[in-house]
Amino acid sequence: MPLPKTEYLSDSWKDGIFANKVVFCTGGAGTICSAQVRALVHLGANACIIGRNVEKTERVAKDIATARPGAKVIGIGSVDVRKFEDLQKAVERCVKELGGIDFVIAGAAGNFLASIEQLSVNAFKSVMDIDVLGSYNTLKATLPYLRESATKHRMDTKTLQPSPIGTGGRIIFVSATIHYRGMPFQTHVSVAKAGIDALSHSVAIEYGPRGMTSNIIAPGPIAQTEGLERLLPSDALEAYTKAQPLGRFGHVRDIADATVYLFSDTGSYVTGQTLVVDGANWRMSAGGASGGSLSYPDFLLSGDDVPNVTGKKSKL
Repeated sequence: MPLPKTEYLSDSWKDGIFANKVVFCTGGAGTICSAQVRALVHLGANACIIGRNVEKTERVAKDIATARPGAKVIGIGSVDVRKFEDLQKAVERCVKELGGIDFVIAGAAGNFLASIEQLSVNAFKSVMDIDVLGSYNTLKATLPYLRESATKHRMDTKTLQPSPIGTGGRIIFVSATIHYRGMPFQTHVSVAKAGIDALSHSVAIEYGPRGMTSNIIAPGPIAQTEGLERLLPSDALEAYTKAQPLGRFGHVRDIADATVYLFSDTGSYVTGQTLVVDGANWRMSAGGASGGSLSYPDFLLSGDDVPNVTGKKSKL
């Protein structure tokens, strides 16, 4: 049974605006990225989602396809974004079966809570490789098709009229806000996300003259996601919710709507930017990873390890 539209898309958008377009998404089986892709598919796109787990990725692809009758959604599992060859093969299959690539969402990421003392060199490298190298590999593998789509869909700069066949040649990097002010137990992710942001800015500058746009979506705390459940201690949930400027967490639909904005005609002159979708969360002094049983600085000074972290504590 198709998921109700209200769960992943607002009523602001016109049906069919992404007709005959193709979106390629790494991390596409995740809670947030699957909602982004589902919204695009509902509005006319076909899609290819990439993941590590074969069964999960294929299952989510079939589920996303129910968003629109006749939609084509391919799920390609067993893809490691750290391996460029894996992405090349996935891109080749996407292009062969769907005809090209117009939009890319680089959403694959790794995260867990760990202090610097607890964070091993290998664990730090793993997050950097998945987030930064994985985003770069995604860009490199899809770049020829993004450039082709950008050329085909350029806006007429004299009349300011969009291409009659819609938009294309656009990439979104999914980042975060934790590196804006810093957050305990998230050093590895902060460094990785800062790298992703810099990558997106460079893409905007180098490929803007070719008609491509590159932007960042930085989600804040989004309800019912693996990330929020993993990073926010359960004993801090009620107080943390109450402390939000809007008095609530975000919804995956908020991220999906932001994605539609950037990929549609509304985002034609938006590039090199970061769209923060967090309800002003990052402007508050308290961080999600430092609440409840992980209260800052008491937990750090205790010398205890953050629970549920795989691997051994690093030796200084």
